[in-house]
Amino acid sequence: MRGIIRRRTIRVNVILENGVIRTLDPSLPVVRSLAIAGGLVAGGVGTHETALPGPERIDLGGRFVLPGFTDSHVHFATWAVAQDEVRLEDTHSLEEALARVRDAVARAPEGRWLRGRGWRSGDWSPTVEPTKEALDEIVSDRPVALLARDSHSLWLNSAALSHANGDLEVPGGVVEVDERGEPTGVLREESCWHFRDAHIEISDDEYVEAMRAGVRLAASRGVTAVHDKDGWIGALRFWQRLERDGALALRVWQSLPAEKADELADVDVTSGLGGPLLRLGYLKAFMDGTLGSQTARMLDGSGVEITSRDELVAMIRAGARAGFPLAVHAIGDLANREALDAFEETRAEWQPLGLRPRIEHAQLLAREDLPRFAALGVAASVQFSHAPSDRDLADRFWGELESEPYAFRSLLDSGAVVVNGSDAPIEELDPLAGIRAGALRTLDERPAWRPEQAVSVEQALTATCVTPAWLSGDEHRRGKLLPGFYADLVVLDRDPLECNSDELGEINVVATMLDGGWTHNPPPWA
Repeated sequence: MRGIIRRRTIRVNVILENGVIRTLDPSLPVVRSLAIAGGLVAGGVGTHETALPGPERIDLGGRFVLPGFTDSHVHFATWAVAQDEVRLEDTHSLEEALARVRDAVARAPEGRWLRGRGWRSGDWSPTVEPTKEALDEIVSDRPVALLARDSHSLWLNSAALSHANGDLEVPGGVVEVDERGEPTGVLREESCWHFRDAHIEISDDEYVEAMRAGVRLAASRGVTAVHDKDGWIGALRFWQRLERDGALALRVWQSLPAEKADELADVDVTSGLGGPLLRLGYLKAFMDGTLGSQTARMLDGSGVEITSRDELVAMIRAGARAGFPLAVHAIGDLANREALDAFEETRAEWQPLGLRPRIEHAQLLAREDLPRFAALGVAASVQFSHAPSDRDLADRFWGELESEPYAFRSLLDSGAVVVNGSDAPIEELDPLAGIRAGALRTLDERPAWRPEQAVSVEQALTATCVTPAWLSGDEHRRGKLLPGFYADLVVLDRDPLECNSDELGEINVVATMLDGGWTHNPPPWA
């Protein structure tokens, strides 16, 4: 059977041969064959072959093998359900976005919310802000809710707004209003999230069924592990259902809201609780908004403060007491500085515990703050694909600033720990596309954007395969193809470290293995 194979049918005693296997360990970077037994790498063929009675030999046919990919920043449940929502990512005008909504209304079941995502008014020509009136002209008899591409703004029609009965204002939120003081239909930051959580209905069953398909799609793209950010919607219980069903075919390092720290401490639950596939990982907080919504918190005083420096200090301390590292979203240069300040102030509390904190995105950094990641031991959890995707907005809004946008190479050169993710559904969950974006700094026909910040293909692979395992405390069992490590791997049709740059976009995933069992496209291959 091709596709997902349940873990109960794990294949044991396998030898992969006649290919190039990159271990991603500098002491032995390439081996010609790989022996796998009981879900673990047994070693290179020759020395360990006699330990495998009657092994199945799989002819790679000259193909290439790498450790499986980890997406270190994915909203998995949200991404999974988004596969069936109205998608507006590549719309170039308000009219084009409205046309897609009109088409979707004709196909959508009656009586349900019409959900969509992906609009970004900065991409529209002319640049205009959306309004409830524009949506009302298309559909007025059912609620419509369209998340912005960055998930920090929400565009609603009047039927949707009516669900709140005027209760739209919350601390850390923005309610856009017109010249009459009436809501325009656009909510940002905490107002957006409060409305979403309180009124937009998605059942547990819908999440789980979407994630079931999402796991298969992720496996087809070489993904064997994720650091999931959807703890705020209770994604843990969705993953648990998949695991009970035998349908969990990747490893999950799960986030929880930072506000849960005291509750976790009360019941003596610490980071790492769980099994080989599903574990509690880290706490998640937000400092500010985003570039796309123009709510990133900046040194010039603009932007939206979601969490203050002092509040973050308290969260980090609460997390340390509970035994959890903290991950904090920070986009603007001031948000990143204050996040680093908070980690520095609390270092004596989290560092002795071996906790590995992280700043998510780190998109705009003052030059003097760049070396602080390495100095403090705070990881930069970045998204290589954001740089080419956001280049036009970054040039428009940040182009004249002294702070550095998307400074991935500078972070690596400073010695910082850098891991790569997609931020799906903001970008697509596709590690090969992210690796290409990091190395080329472009995903279209245009020249590289700020090419001095490009990373090498090897650095991109390390940030996608090796370093994420360190961040989750798995560096001695995942991320490399060494004896005793999990047999989590991806088979590619060409070698990313040897092909020309213009070929990076042509690499295809042939097959994916987790724990010694094929989760995508088992051999033989044509």
